[in-house]
Amino acid sequence: MEKIAVISDIHGNIPALESVLADINSKNIRRIICLGDIVGKGPQSSMAIKMIEKHCESVVRGNWDDFFPKPQESAVIKWHQNQVTKEQMNYLKELPFSVEFMMSGKLVRMFHASPRSEYERIRPGDPLERRLSMFENTELTQNISENREADVVCYGDIHDAFQQHIKGKTLCNAGSVGNPLDLTQASYAILEGEYGQQENGVFSIQLVRVPYDIDLSIQLAREAEMPELQEYIQELTTAQYRGLKNRADNRHPQ
Repeated sequence: MEKIAVISDIHGNIPALESVLADINSKNIRRIICLGDIVGKGPQSSMAIKMIEKHCESVVRGNWDDFFPKPQESAVIKWHQNQVTKEQMNYLKELPFSVEFMMSGKLVRMFHASPRSEYERIRPGDPLERRLSMFENTELTQNISENREADVVCYGDIHDAFQQHIKGKTLCNAGSVGNPLDLTQASYAILEGEYGQQENGVFSIQLVRVPYDIDLSIQLAREAEMPELQEYIQELTTAQYRGLKNRADNRHPQ
């Protein structure tokens, strides 16, 4: 049996990332997959990229990772862009859309938001048809088993960890390491099973919450004179999205 840690939505929050990596290490988990949104919102995007490159076996592209290397008009986004190097921008550009593998006879697929886009937002309370669409094959997914659709999908994007069983399939969201919007603790997932095995076997998913030093994260943002500091403090200390009134708007770069 092997365990795989799945992390997502770091958003430049290094104290949260360090706490999650320490917890993963304490469990002797050696394989880590990151589901994107490494940068932005928090003050240390450059360090986040360095740590993800060092510790993660696979990394997929999030919506922030997609638009971040492109010219932006927002002064806030420009501030965050100025925190990373040209080489790191190129790293973000080269991230793949998805990753998939067999585990205990299940086809496991991971991406940031949906099999169609890094920007399509799917929530646990969405209509059944939308949630079932998360298992579909598209031109963007790897489709390692040809026409077979995914049995297990794990994604990020919404900063809200959950697990659902839908018509024999499993939909899992790893939550957010650096910007959780359900509880004020970092979140990640652990998949356990026989990696690479085609035959059915024991398989499980565990959602893990990790306390971290929120005051330190706020201090680092304040010292960096990061824009939208008060909005950031609100999210870290209350787990309430700064755009709560417009939370259904899938266009917002969460």
